[in-house]
Amino acid sequence: MKEKLARWNERFEKTSAEEVLAFFTGVFGDRICLSSSMGAEDQVLIDMVVELDPKFRIFTLDTGRLFPETLNLIQETQKKYNANLEVFFPDYREVQQMVKERGINLFYESVDNRKLCCNIRKVEPLKRALKGMDAWITGIRKDQTLNRFNTNLVEWDEGNNLVKINPLYRWTEKMVWEYIRAHEVPYNKLHDQGFPSIGCQPCTRAVAPGEDSRAGRWWWEDQGHKECGLHINET
Repeated sequence: MKEKLARWNERFEKTSAEEVLAFFTGVFGDRICLSSSMGAEDQVLIDMVVELDPKFRIFTLDTGRLFPETLNLIQETQKKYNANLEVFFPDYREVQQMVKERGINLFYESVDNRKLCCNIRKVEPLKRALKGMDAWITGIRKDQTLNRFNTNLVEWDEGNNLVKINPLYRWTEKMVWEYIRAHEVPYNKLHDQGFPSIGCQPCTRAVAPGEDSRAGRWWWEDQGHKECGLHINET
C-alpha cells in the first residue's frame, strides 16, 4: 500500500482537485465518501463531488453542541444540492454517562476530559460513518496548522484502516474563498464574524487579526494539543 500511495502522490502532485476526485471515485466506486465538518473547505468539496455525482455519499457529525449557524448550513446545503448528506450522532448512552460522571462542560477541566468528549461525540460516530468504506475524503489543508503541515494528497489512515484523500491539501485560504465566491457555494455565516475554524460552540471562539486560523479551537489549551482525534493518524 505504501508504494501505491507514493505513486498516487507523485502522479497527482500538480493535478486539480476536481481531477483527483474524479480519479479516486473511479477507483473506489461506492466505497468512497466525503466527510464534512461543514467548514469552508468541505463546502468546496461538496460542490465538486455533487457536480461529479449528484448522489455522492457525504456525511457530517452532529455532536449535539454545534452552533445554530452550522445546523442551518446543513439544511441549506441539503436544499441547494439535493445532496446525499447523512448526519451521524453520538451514542446518547455514552454522552449521558460522561455527563453524569464528569459534568456537562467537562472539557474545560483537562485535556483528557476534552479528548474523552471529542472521542464520544466525534471519533466514535466517525468510525460508524466510515464502516464499509475503503477511502474517505477530507478538506484538510497543509497550511491550517503546524500539525497538518506534513499532510499529503493521499495517505493511509491507520486508525480507520482505509485510504484518506485530501484534494485541497495544497490550497490556500484565499483559493478556498475565491472558489466559494465564484461558484456561489453556501458557507457558515460565522466565517464573516471572525471564525475561520468552527467546531462545537463551547469549544470555539472568534480569532483576532493575525492569529492562527485554529487559535479559536480549544483556546484554553496549549497549541500542541489542538486536534480532536479525527485527523491524528496521517502516515
